[in-house]
Amino acid sequence: MKTILATAYAINPFKGSEDGMGWNFVMQIARFHKVIAVTRENNRQHIERYMKENPSELYENTTFLYFDTPLWTRFWKKGGRGAMLYYLLWQRMVVSFIRKSGVEFDVVHNLNFHNDWSPSFLWKLKKPFVWGPVGHHPLIPKQYLKPFSFNYYAKDRLTWAVKQFFWKCSPALRKTIRKADVILSMNTSVKHILGLENKAEYVIPSAATQDFGWEENVQSDSFSLISVGRLVPLKGFDLTIRSFATFFHTLSDEEKNKLTLTIVGSGPEESLLKKMAKDEGVSDHVTFISWIDRADVMELFRKASVFIFPSHEGAGMVVPEALSFGVPVIALDNEGPGEFITPDCGIAVPKGNYETTIQELAKSIESLYWSPSKLNSQRKAARQRFIDYFHWDRRGEQLKFIYTNL
Repeated sequence: MKTILATAYAINPFKGSEDGMGWNFVMQIARFHKVIAVTRENNRQHIERYMKENPSELYENTTFLYFDTPLWTRFWKKGGRGAMLYYLLWQRMVVSFIRKSGVEFDVVHNLNFHNDWSPSFLWKLKKPFVWGPVGHHPLIPKQYLKPFSFNYYAKDRLTWAVKQFFWKCSPALRKTIRKADVILSMNTSVKHILGLENKAEYVIPSAATQDFGWEENVQSDSFSLISVGRLVPLKGFDLTIRSFATFFHTLSDEEKNKLTLTIVGSGPEESLLKKMAKDEGVSDHVTFISWIDRADVMELFRKASVFIFPSHEGAGMVVPEALSFGVPVIALDNEGPGEFITPDCGIAVPKGNYETTIQELAKSIESLYWSPSKLNSQRKAARQRFIDYFHWDRRGEQLKFIYTNL
């Protein structure tokens, strides 16, 4: 059994996304090795409360260390404002903190943030160094931003320019890549962006989920689509609504009454998307839920027929969650959700012009609506995809293999 020192800037077992991933990765390391997890001081109360309320044998293999930079280096940080700049400072200064702590370890692993354009300095500790999973959101194709404010287009292009600058011009990033013994990539695009052809690299998505159970044979007279996420252009909810409406208007009144779409999430585009549903003539069949408890979201997944998620992101935590309930996924054919699914458990629609994409998404809904046998086959394959690839235990086994073979 080795001792792994893992830096996880974001850990909160009560949250999802980056924070939840940080917690679950640490727990998966603890299944097979001892782990010393270094995180921010503001995560302490959540970690200690969760450990008190949810006892586990894994805690015997787990030690948490808490570190923040001096106040003068972070007085300007407020919530999410300045988070990326502070993360870069934290990464630089945590190395000195680890040295002074006197802990002993065999492998050092930079777990999160999960981006591939900010450097890590853990190689300075002179131990076998694992970096990742790392990745990035790809550039959103221009045609998919046309329903939204120009500000989104400008922000997306500016963000991409910053990433390009780091990828091409950051000596610290190039040194991180060179010094890493193993790099874990969230998707296949990372290898080409970072030039990892001669590195030990594994494609291991950061997204995974636990098993909430599922029912193999679900009988229902309705056909319910669900989509979950923050209501921003990145998630493609405009495509969801318009493709739903395109298919909806091909149905008879009787069939229309069987069809529903539930959108779970909040965000700045909520009013625009609600207006879009009204303009498309489907507002009576589209339900917006701004916020509900995570357990209630899982119940919605359990009852759903299809998960539609034409997101432009490079990952997508909600896709494994849908698969865990045996819910087939309709997504765009990209390096994010499109890589998470196979033709057996979902449909990946090629990117094209805006109207063509809507038509293809609508055809995907249609193909599952009119073929109960295909839907049932994809349900079983979705559940199997989760078991084989997106159960958190698979991540633990993958990490065990990597650490053992360093």
